Amino acid sequence: MFLPHPVIDQLDESQEAAWHEHFAGTGRERPRAIEEGVWRRTQDPANAGQSGWTEGENGRRRVVHYRYRFDIDYTFPVPRLVLADLYLYASVRAPKAEIDAYRSDVRAWLAEGRWRQTGDDVWSKGDLRVTVTPYDVHPQDERASRDTPEGFRSLDVVFVSEDFQVTRTVRQMPWNVLSGGIRVRDRRGNPTYADDLGELKNHLPFQVELGCGTSVEAGVPPLHFLHRVYRVTERTDDVMKETHPFVLSPQQDSLVREMLLDATAKTDELVAMFRASFLARPTAAHHALKALHDAGHLVGPVFQHNFDLLAARAGLTECFVRRYDQKIPPVPLLAEAKALLVIGLHADRRSIEKRARERGMKVFFVDTEGLQEFGRYLPYPLEGPQDGDVIVRAEAIPTLVELCRQLGVELPVQSCR
Repeated sequence: MFLPHPVIDQLDESQEAAWHEHFAGTGRERPRAIEEGVWRRTQDPANAGQSGWTEGENGRRRVVHYRYRFDIDYTFPVPRLVLADLYLYASVRAPKAEIDAYRSDVRAWLAEGRWRQTGDDVWSKGDLRVTVTPYDVHPQDERASRDTPEGFRSLDVVFVSEDFQVTRTVRQMPWNVLSGGIRVRDRRGNPTYADDLGELKNHLPFQVELGCGTSVEAGVPPLHFLHRVYRVTERTDDVMKETHPFVLSPQQDSLVREMLLDATAKTDELVAMFRASFLARPTAAHHALKALHDAGHLVGPVFQHNFDLLAARAGLTECFVRRYDQKIPPVPLLAEAKALLVIGLHADRRSIEKRARERGMKVFFVDTEGLQEFGRYLPYPLEGPQDGDVIVRAEAIPTLVELCRQLGVELPVQSCR
């Protein structure tokens, strides 16, 4: 595989301008040209249904960490969006026999994929390097004083583009996340349901927290798309259910095999989310929030869980909270804000709703509480609404457009679509 890897072959003038205005450069709340993610799955009594945990089966672990840098390439007459650098890390811990078999498989895939060995545990192909390292006791477990179950071993596989500098802090990130433990799900209270956000008019001004719901309405794939890309779960069919078993057996983990046998094809899949995010445009929901902000009804930055920058591209300031370096990131809950409006977010993973309630803010939700897939509807109730919260079970676009109408806030004609 050779870099830069094309993501969008030809950018028009508006797309090039959008890149320079919203994605390129530094000095922002985060490096917007970077896409980064961490998936860590372990066996624990709290996730036994998905991990297969039992008293005699409890030592498996899988960690995936990726960090991609995107840029515009001006090599050709028409600029193109490219993947400039890649870092993909996969670590698996399993019984020794499974790790030995997996290591043998990896060597076979290296040969079949025509990777050239350049060191004891290092192979090269094009602009990629891959390192394969077995451990009796993983050094991160030694560092954290975590016991390795008897009879278990680990294997780390690292893909990195040539000359890509991945700092120790970045490499340490998934293990810091792992040390944070499993999130305990919130216990749902007894929220009330409403047809619209009419009651929010009694709690102005408000602040807003955005989940993936507004992005899905803009055409960005939902989060479980990445579950399939990185083989986080065993989902391989169209069966509708809320949860799928974790991939914890190396023999079920196809991510490394796919990269070793055809890195170019797999990379097309790895960059699909960033491509979709870049091509998406702010919807009427984002424009409605901007109009509400300009009218003084919405205050403060948008608490943003998505990296597509749709709120920023609509003219709003973002406070990015889907961070891996801070389990509970600080957020500016303003003294004058009377309510928090949470849109398209299933769970309070960053404790923003909890902190808002503690400040006396009333919490409103806009969410469909379900997924539409394969022509069928799967109920997916919000995890943690509490007594006194209000849920509007609807999509964001019509709900926010209606709120603007009720408040007498004008929207541009094209934003009402």
